[in-house]
Amino acid sequence: MTKLGLFIPNFGPNATPDILRGWVRFAESHGFDLAMTSDHVAPTPDVTDLYPTPFYDPFATLAWLGGLTERIELGTTVTIIPYRHPLLVARMANNIDQFTGGRFILGTGVGWSEAEFAAVGVPFRERGKMTDEYLKAITDAWTNDVVSLDGAYVSYRDVATGPRAARAPHPPLWIGGWGPAAVRRTVQFGDAWHPNQLDLERVQATLPALRDEAERQGRPVPAFCPRMRTQLTDGHLLETGRPFGRGSLDQIRRDLATLIELGAAYVVLDALADNPADRLSPERDWETLAAVIAS
Repeated sequence: MTKLGLFIPNFGPNATPDILRGWVRFAESHGFDLAMTSDHVAPTPDVTDLYPTPFYDPFATLAWLGGLTERIELGTTVTIIPYRHPLLVARMANNIDQFTGGRFILGTGVGWSEAEFAAVGVPFRERGKMTDEYLKAITDAWTNDVVSLDGAYVSYRDVATGPRAARAPHPPLWIGGWGPAAVRRTVQFGDAWHPNQLDLERVQATLPALRDEAERQGRPVPAFCPRMRTQLTDGHLLETGRPFGRGSLDQIRRDLATLIELGAAYVVLDALADNPADRLSPERDWETLAAVIAS
């Protein structure tokens, strides 16, 4: 059975401790299985044009929210892997998983803001190679008590990694992105493919590519765990050119049903409007999400 999650905006004028607390209370009271937050370390103008500050760190936020919840899983959609040392990411993920009794999911991506990469001193053009090396380092740290690495971007010797995660062998690792590199990376490292900004034709083309790549690598086929924009309009939209996840309540429910039919293990609903000027109050977003999942 497909599990349902929601995206918590951990940024902007409506990102306050009280509202973040309200999000997880809404999630648990309405039967959601998962709540996820996003990641930016040093928001530059290209980032803040879309995602205004304040911007709460996802790991600190989820550790706090873990203490306010009892049932739902908590995760990142997505952690920008090149921004942080992989041993730090591995340890923070394991810590949160321990504190929450095995409820943490690490969703990952390569990042997109060249200005933000410059701000943190990370080479933007090498972010794909860095992500591959860092994901290997993270999974090694998750499954070994002591690790060493002589890599192109990080090197260390005889580093202790404990504590282990509560979940064995490690927290679920979701890989975001599109295209051949994301497909290869998902199969090589991930438990699930976690695409955003969904285009149905592209999804339908990528799922067979994941199966083919899994066969090529001799690895299990990753689960399909998309994040779906969930933007309710005043009326029914013409199907021609309609963005996936946007439209009337019936249209959004049909889009969700389509993802379920495609075998989604999780669907993360994201009620946030793309344009900051169009964004609604959290209470309005909760109304939309409650209506979409109502039986």
